[in-house]
Amino acid sequence: MGCCQSSFLKLPFSDDNKNNRREQEQRRENQQQQHSSQPTNGTEKSGGLGGGGASGVPSFTEFSFADLKVATNNFSPEFIVSESGEKASNVVYKGRLQNQNNSNNRSWIAVKKFTKLAWPDPKQFADEAWGVGKLRHKRLANLIGYCCDGDERLLVAEYMPNDTLSKHLFHWENQTIEWAMRLRVALYITEALDYCSSEGRPLYHDLNAYRVLFDENGDPRLSCFGLMKNSMDGKSYSTNLAYTPPEYLRNGRVTPESVIFSFGTVLLDLLSGKHIPPSHALDMIRGKNILLLMDSHLEGNFSTEEATVVFDLASRCLQYEPGERPNTKDLVMTLAPLQNKPDVLSYVMLGIPKHEEAPPTPQHPLSPMGDACSRMDLTAIHQILVMTHYKDDEGTNELSFQEWTQQMRDMLEARKRGDVAFRDKDFKTAVECYSQFIDVGTMVSPTVYARRSLCHLLCDQPDAALRDAMQAQCVYPDWSTAFYMQAVALAKLDMHKDAADMLNEAATLEEKKQRGGSGGR
Repeated sequence: MGCCQSSFLKLPFSDDNKNNRREQEQRRENQQQQHSSQPTNGTEKSGGLGGGGASGVPSFTEFSFADLKVATNNFSPEFIVSESGEKASNVVYKGRLQNQNNSNNRSWIAVKKFTKLAWPDPKQFADEAWGVGKLRHKRLANLIGYCCDGDERLLVAEYMPNDTLSKHLFHWENQTIEWAMRLRVALYITEALDYCSSEGRPLYHDLNAYRVLFDENGDPRLSCFGLMKNSMDGKSYSTNLAYTPPEYLRNGRVTPESVIFSFGTVLLDLLSGKHIPPSHALDMIRGKNILLLMDSHLEGNFSTEEATVVFDLASRCLQYEPGERPNTKDLVMTLAPLQNKPDVLSYVMLGIPKHEEAPPTPQHPLSPMGDACSRMDLTAIHQILVMTHYKDDEGTNELSFQEWTQQMRDMLEARKRGDVAFRDKDFKTAVECYSQFIDVGTMVSPTVYARRSLCHLLCDQPDAALRDAMQAQCVYPDWSTAFYMQAVALAKLDMHKDAADMLNEAATLEEKKQRGGSGGR
């Protein structure tokens, strides 16, 4: 069966305990009661603190482990975004939440999965997470939730799609970070640290270039994961001892002054474009060899006066005695006047594409199916397909008596098994059974293609989902559900304009059918 062409597509085909639960619910209720007396400025969607509003950030919540498994495709290695990959002691995955009514971008999350027994006391872990979850600031990659299920401990944060400072500074491919952008990174980090300090969270563990992330607009943000240790009794620093605050080496304690020392090492990274041990850098600064420390990839495109100010600030941050280091407000006051390209957007200076806006509002009123697809609510789509069953397949098959063979009965049995798996949300089994039905080829069903398309989406396989939705359209060219499923798959592939066009076409077809026009059967 050949596939028809759609005038709306530009296709990029590249190649998916009951007691514990009660305890989890009880813990959530207790924690919400415990924290309900605290100010809500950190957990409201419209929040904004200290002049650094972070509007649109979801409220802090507890996630189930099952939801995070689905979001990360069962913690697939392909979803790992940690710099050290699977070798990292605590792996960070990207994931995509289902049933999100917010914008397409906001449904992406970063999930930090701690090693087993890193936080044996669930209450202590939850309390720490709630403390960080109060914070909301535009300079932070904000913490939006946590999971404390059995011995599983996970943190959930906003996902930053444009890599780390380490990647842009040390492993860049197309262009190095220009001087003005380096100054912006330094300022934004200090604003994040100053905000956290003002909110009673001055300690940041292992501040380094890997902790600085770039959001969809190219703006640098400080990862919230550094506001919690990797384990209840674990080390706060994992980097080379040469970059560790001297007082931490003496007593193993992180102080606000230790954070300033670590920021000094990040300033050296920004200045030199490489890792330089602080002691070596201080010797060169004292010897007035500042220009020798500057990143040669800047090719002299920087202000010597500004560089001197930053080197002086780095030197003060790296003082051996903690009391001689500046505080976060001093950092902000020093770096703010150096900003010399305030009107140039960050993504332009980084040389990365602009984040694509969410699709426009559909031009036609949406049915429940259309509304679910516009919100990419896969659970609602699943419920609608289950309820619709096969009523839209009428007239798509005309079978002779001779075709009712044993093979036919086997094929229908495969479809039945697929339907049971689909209803029970066993989507991998449903794909296998529906594939057996489709591969025989004796009988074609647009509903089977639509159901398998949704299964692929729930297994994070949007390319396969799009192909199935197109096949459903081939079988039933005016079927709105086929177009709706294509719209969701296209949105998953970040083809937002095509998705919006497809959504409007689906709504048009559905409207025609409801009026008894040419779209009906």
